[in-house]
Amino acid sequence: MVHTHLVFDTGIGRKKPENIVHKEASCPFCDRQGLSGVLAEEGPILWLKNKYPVFPDAYQTVLVESYTCDEELSTYAPEHLQAVIGFGLEKWRELSRSGQFRSVLFFKNHGPCSGGSMRHPHMQIVGLDHINYQHSMEEEAFRGIPIWQNGEVEVNLSTQPRVGFFEFNILLQKEGAIAPFAHGIQAVAHYILNHFHRHCSSYNLFFYENGGAVRAKMMPRFVLSPVYVGYGIPQVSSQVEEVTEFVRTLYFAKMTY
Repeated sequence: MVHTHLVFDTGIGRKKPENIVHKEASCPFCDRQGLSGVLAEEGPILWLKNKYPVFPDAYQTVLVESYTCDEELSTYAPEHLQAVIGFGLEKWRELSRSGQFRSVLFFKNHGPCSGGSMRHPHMQIVGLDHINYQHSMEEEAFRGIPIWQNGEVEVNLSTQPRVGFFEFNILLQKEGAIAPFAHGIQAVAHYILNHFHRHCSSYNLFFYENGGAVRAKMMPRFVLSPVYVGYGIPQVSSQVEEVTEFVRTLYFAKMTY
């Protein structure tokens, strides 16, 4: 039997804390002394079991990126940025290679339209018992107009997006090239939050692995297109060339990697 749908426990979901919109609400990730289920720690980076496992057939963990809610991936210092990305890749692959799961998800939600609930910068690593996400991965979704590449990393803007409009791909082409890979991710995040063609406060970041190759996809988040929701038809923006040139000039013209 091929499993294609993930059960979401709405009873547990109702209990999850939320401060992504109501910022005055308390943040459990800021109260480190009160956290439990810690799996690993590296300075401000903390990996722990998810206290609200909304997926019954999964092993859910959270990677807390910093000590406070005041930081964000697009503004991290290079050293911390690389530490966060490197730590996350290591733990993701650790679970993937454990043989316990059909596949392991590694992703980040940021902002009120991202599907996340907590403002504190964090990612999630989720081991799925029955679903292999790679079955729905198409190579075309990771191809696009090159923004920057150096033989170790390629950043492009998808010409056949999975969901639609603007999807940025950051492809790790050489094992261990964390610095340019992390810079590519940060540059796209900063562009989405500060220079996108309309006000945008949310994005999703997804990691994929196939045959040992690591790829990341980042997309700005708004209300989904009804054409995609109703018919599963992705749309491509007419401005991909303009956006490609803008991001290339702003973030990669002086790259030294």
